[in-house]
Amino acid sequence: MPIYEYECSKCRRKSSILTMRISEKINPVCSHCGSTEMNRLMSRFAMPRSEDARLDSLADPSKLGDFDENDPKSVARMMRRMGSEMGEEFAGPEFDEAVDELENGGDLGGDDDLGGSTDDDF
Repeated sequence: MPIYEYECSKCRRKSSILTMRISEKINPVCSHCGSTEMNRLMSRFAMPRSEDARLDSLADPSKLGDFDENDPKSVARMMRRMGSEMGEEFAGPEFDEAVDELENGGDLGGDDDLGGSTDDDF
């Protein structure tokens, strides 16, 4: 069963569409925003890997050379690598939103972002 990937022209996110056969006509719809303005992407060859193999790849010291825990953009790059390595079960809209926030210079460590209380709440 082929899986086709599309990028939405409106929200720029990827959606995957599973078909039962190659000859099936596809009318792609963005799974994120519902748009029908989709562009088909060239898919990568998928090879299943075990969770241990994915974790070993993330722990490879050669992939940590440019990581700076004090730089939000560096943390965002690392999170994207982790999301890509761990697959769809790890990533999602909330994950993408958090990484986008970091890339834009935001800080996810504050209490306000986590629903914590501040002195003003009392």
